[in-house]
Amino acid sequence: MEEKNRGHFLVLAYPGQGHINPMLQFSKLLQHQGVRITLVTTLFYLKNLQKVPPSIALETISDGYDENGPNEAGSSKVYLDKFWQVGPKSFGDLLEKLGALGNHVDCVIYDSFFPWAVDVAKKFGIVATAYLTQNMAVNNIYYHLHLGELKAPLTQHEISLPMLPKLHHEDMPSFFFTYVEDPTLLNFVVDQFSNIHKADWILCNTFYELDIEIVDWITKIWPKFRTIGPNIPLKFLDKRYEDDQDYGVAEFKSEECIEWLDDKPKGSVVYVSFGSIAYFGEEQMKELAYALRECSNHFLWVVRASEEIKLPKDFEKKSEKGLVVTWCSQLKVLAHEAIGCFVTHCGWNSTLETLCLGVPTIGIPFWSDQNTNAKLMVDVWKMGIRAPMDENKIVRGEALKRCIREIMESERGKEMKSNAIQWKTLAAKAVSEGGSSYKNIIEFLSNLFPSHT
Repeated sequence: MEEKNRGHFLVLAYPGQGHINPMLQFSKLLQHQGVRITLVTTLFYLKNLQKVPPSIALETISDGYDENGPNEAGSSKVYLDKFWQVGPKSFGDLLEKLGALGNHVDCVIYDSFFPWAVDVAKKFGIVATAYLTQNMAVNNIYYHLHLGELKAPLTQHEISLPMLPKLHHEDMPSFFFTYVEDPTLLNFVVDQFSNIHKADWILCNTFYELDIEIVDWITKIWPKFRTIGPNIPLKFLDKRYEDDQDYGVAEFKSEECIEWLDDKPKGSVVYVSFGSIAYFGEEQMKELAYALRECSNHFLWVVRASEEIKLPKDFEKKSEKGLVVTWCSQLKVLAHEAIGCFVTHCGWNSTLETLCLGVPTIGIPFWSDQNTNAKLMVDVWKMGIRAPMDENKIVRGEALKRCIREIMESERGKEMKSNAIQWKTLAAKAVSEGGSSYKNIIEFLSNLFPSHT
C-alpha cells in the first residue's frame, strides 16, 4: 500500500457474483493507490458473501427483500420494482449515517445497473462514477437501443452499429428475444444509459487494446470514459502481486482439481465450466457428458451441486480420463499448463479470464450478453469457435467433439492458441505500470485528488 491517503470511496455493487467480483478487484487496485474502500451490497446478499478482504469495510442497503432475497419476489419485475423503490432511500440513509459518523465519502463508484445511484450521490455533493461490468460491444448495443436507433423486438436480420462487426440475431443479447413475453430485463439493462451522462466518470472493465475503435468512438461522446480492466486477481497479470490470487469472496479452497491436473500432459485437458447462473436441461447435459467421455482428451468439468442430478447415471465423476467437481478456482485452472481449451458460456468475467490467461475457447452461450461475447471471441479476437446448435437449441455430442478436435489438433487451433497468447500479453501490459489501464486509474485518481500528484 502506498503511504498516502486518497480519501474514502464507496463501491456499490449489484448483488451478483459476476458484478461483485470485478468491482472488488478494482477496489483492490484503488487500495494500492492509497484509497480507503467500503463495499456496499444488499442485506440479503451479504449472507452469501462469506468473506471479503479484511482491508475492505462492508455496509449494506435494502432491496426490500432482506430475509429471502430475489426468490421471495417471484419475478424479476417485482424484485426490480421493489428494489428501485426502496434502494435509493436506503442508499441515501447510508450516506447520511456515514456522514454523521464523520466517515466522509469522497466518491461513489456504482454499478451502472443502478442508474439511481448517481442522483443519490449528487444530492450529497459526492463525485459519482459509473462502473460498466459488461464489454463495450454489448454496451454499444444497449446504448443504441436507449437512443432509439435500434428497436426491440428486432425486425432486421442484420444489425449494423458503429465500430461493431455485422451482427445477426444469434449474436445479439438474449433479452431481445424474450422482450415480447417480458420486456423487464431488456429495459433493465438499457436503463443504465438513461442518465449515465450525469456521472463524473464512466469506467469499464475492459482494456483499451481489446476495443480500440469503440473506445475512441465512445470517448468523443463521454469524454470522461476510461478502460480500467481487466479486473481479475493481479497475480495472473502482474507478478508484483503474488499474494492477490483470488477475488477474495469465496470460502472454497479445494485443491483436488489442481492435484489432478498436475499429472496431465501440457495442453491435454479440456476444461468445461458454465459459470454460476447458466443451467442446461438433462438432454444437453447428456450430450456434453458423452462428448467428453468419447473425445480423445482428458477433461475437467465443473458441475454445480444443483446440476449434478442431470448427469447420466453411468457417467464416472472421477477417472484417469476425467474429473467432475462442483467448484474450482477457475483462474488457477486456466493458468495451469495442462489446460488446452475452455468450453464456456462466454460470460464476460469468464471471457476476460480466458483472454488474460491465453486459453482458446469453445463457446456455448446461454443468455444475456453471452451471444455477443461469443461472436467477438470467434470473429474479432479470433481465439475460439462457437459450438453449433441444432433446431432444438442443443449442442450435440458429435458437434462438440468436432470443436474439441479442431482446437486441440488442427492448424486453425494452433492459430487460435497463438492469438490467445497475444491477448494475454496485451492484457498484462494494460494493467502493469505504464500500461493503458494503469495510466487511466492514475488519471482518474489524480483528477479527484490533484494535491496528491
